[in-house]
Amino acid sequence: MKKLLLHLDTDAIPSTFDQVVAYDAGVDNIIAYGGITRDNVTPHVQGLIFTRTSKNLKNNAIFIGGSNVTASESVGQAVKNAFFGQTRVSVMLDPNGSNTTAAALVRKVLTNYDITNRKVVIIGSGPVGQRAALFLVKEGASEVIITSRDITRSKNIVRQMKQSYGIEVIAAESRSDESVAALLIDAHVAIACGPASVCVMPKQTWINNDNLQVIADVNALPPLGVADLEVMDDGIEKNGIRFYGAIAIGNFKMKIHRKAIQSLYDSHDQFLDETTIYAIAKQIDNT
Repeated sequence: MKKLLLHLDTDAIPSTFDQVVAYDAGVDNIIAYGGITRDNVTPHVQGLIFTRTSKNLKNNAIFIGGSNVTASESVGQAVKNAFFGQTRVSVMLDPNGSNTTAAALVRKVLTNYDITNRKVVIIGSGPVGQRAALFLVKEGASEVIITSRDITRSKNIVRQMKQSYGIEVIAAESRSDESVAALLIDAHVAIACGPASVCVMPKQTWINNDNLQVIADVNALPPLGVADLEVMDDGIEKNGIRFYGAIAIGNFKMKIHRKAIQSLYDSHDQFLDETTIYAIAKQIDNT
């Protein structure tokens, strides 16, 4: 029986990227819809779960994407609500690639590196930065700081993470190069999760820092998020610091994405979110 994937995207046009990855993961056919909301998703889900018998439901699965993370998460909850009893299929939630990207980022940082009792500073408080903070706290980092240019935004995000995950993350502001340099003075790991084509860590923010051991950046578009970092850096050491660039991280992200899609068809009752996707990432060799 063919493996079917219902691709539900909150954007008007379903992501070509996500569909290519799904086919590369072995999906036989993708049924894609854009413009999905929590209010219109139920008929699509019911069309998928009512067409095959219970023993064959594991050959159907759902992928939820879209650039609006909050909207995609809302769709994810609506999908759950459309199921009943054992009449359900496995679901993968990866809006804007945030879950798989953050998982790849953190696993790269932890390559032959013990994060226990280490201080981490994340410049950028978007979905990837938030998920990276979650994973690093869970892995034993002693202090994780997440920043934005507006301290009010940082504090709101930290409050939300406390409510959602029960973890302690510290809010900070990264409005200037001087403020970034000050945050990095006693940090061991620095991660750039800022917007594309914005350098959030100029060379003067890290070059004379004797504490920094690892720097990573998820920005693949020039100018990169970290000065003197290259997108292909994969543990390259410069000035005594190990560097990881966006392409090296992205290559591993692709492995995680494909493996997660494949695992959807192991059973019909999984829900792959940020935490379960990270668990999958830990099982994969990131070289």
